[in-house]
Amino acid sequence: MAQTLTAPKVKVDRKWQLWIDGKFVPGASERTLINPATGQPLTKVAEASKKQVEEAIKAARKAFDHGPWPRMTALERAGYLNKIADAIDANAEELAELETLNGGKPLREAKYDIADTAYCFRYYAGLINKPTGQTVDVPAPSVTTIVREPIGVCGQIIPWNYPLLMAAWKLAPALAAGNTCVLKPSEYTPLTAVRLAEIMAEVELPNGVVNIVLGDGPTVGQPLAESTLVDKIAFTGSVKTGKIIAAAALTNLKKVTLELGGKSPMVVFSDFDVDVAVDYALFAIYCNSGQVCSAGSRMIVEESIYDSFVKKMAERAKKIRVGPGLEEETEMGPLVNEVQMKRVMEYIEIGQKEGAKLITGGDKPKGDKYGAGYYVNPTIFADVKSDMRIVQEEIFGPVVVVQKFKTQEEAVELANDSAYGLAGAVFTNDITRAHTVVKQLRAGITWVNAYHNTYTECPWGGYKQSGWGRELGTFGLEAYTEVKQININLDPQAVGWFEA
Repeated sequence: MAQTLTAPKVKVDRKWQLWIDGKFVPGASERTLINPATGQPLTKVAEASKKQVEEAIKAARKAFDHGPWPRMTALERAGYLNKIADAIDANAEELAELETLNGGKPLREAKYDIADTAYCFRYYAGLINKPTGQTVDVPAPSVTTIVREPIGVCGQIIPWNYPLLMAAWKLAPALAAGNTCVLKPSEYTPLTAVRLAEIMAEVELPNGVVNIVLGDGPTVGQPLAESTLVDKIAFTGSVKTGKIIAAAALTNLKKVTLELGGKSPMVVFSDFDVDVAVDYALFAIYCNSGQVCSAGSRMIVEESIYDSFVKKMAERAKKIRVGPGLEEETEMGPLVNEVQMKRVMEYIEIGQKEGAKLITGGDKPKGDKYGAGYYVNPTIFADVKSDMRIVQEEIFGPVVVVQKFKTQEEAVELANDSAYGLAGAVFTNDITRAHTVVKQLRAGITWVNAYHNTYTECPWGGYKQSGWGRELGTFGLEAYTEVKQININLDPQAVGWFEA
């Protein structure tokens, strides 16, 4: 039986081209995108050759070295960022539907992403006209100031789980600081990046300030990381790829920011309401089908409430409405593509072979409406051991493991037993315990009695193999700047260091 879906309002059967030096250009090849809700072709997009990547880099280099953008006042750059934000808001419905069609997430999630995207541009527009720099009290007749200046050309590589929002996280602070950019969206989810290019063209962003090149890692990402004309590379994705990019960046010792994911713990103590904890646990792992770098993929639960927690979480997980993202009743959509679906199913098989107890899920939902889409049911493993691969490795799907602990010290030890350190949470009514445990978590983003609430104003990044540096907040802006000291002698006289 044919799959029946809510008909999309947005038009995808159109040209999706590269944007280089202020012009839309055909690529050297084409890629067919697949709608993850159906497993059927969605549209075709252009993909760049290495030569076109070099052209984009040269355009950004020219725009930085000779163009108006780095020489504008902060207020002028802020004006452009605000116009971009306004245009995103004006096209929010279309952009959200594009995200859902291309990436699979429920429309209600996509709408939040688009609103956050506009806010990110506005935040940095507002940040850059605030006081900055330092004046240092040094011995007369010198006057010394410390200023921040743009780095130069920034190569930016973004993932497929939050396509437009991740573009904003990288572009907005980079542009605010006065840099020029070459953005590589994921080859799987490039549609909203192209629409963003069209918006930037509409607001008449100067040519070459942003260039958007579509394609895979070896063809587009690697040349960006290796190019000596690129001054900074920012990447969000896997540890494996991050290490490759970091090594390639050594060509000219370019600045590097890496956000590389996690295996984040949610620690639940017995004094906290179990039903509320379960509610947060569902949100922590099944939001965006678990395709979130900060997902709460490890539940660490006190022994006395462990059985109750697992039972209640399984009962509610079974009731999550899985389906196409455009369907109004859908609470969890498909995974982004067939490769990711197979990866998740392989990990589920690995968990069972390792001896973990499969409580619920572990399969694909059945029914005509799922067609050939890339769905996996919400999955829970219990009775796991710390050395199991499903406990240590990032699955990036709707799969959670539940561990038990007896003491506070054991809870902290289990939480920190990971190569990652992106996020973590503590659930307890004991404020002293909350402060103690959350400070002991080796993670960059933490919560007490909450999960996933994050803010553009706050730094995003992690410890250990979760990456280098921070995005967002003032930290995200500083990451796109160089620090310079300026010393001015107000009374030049001969130094007299040498007698002759």
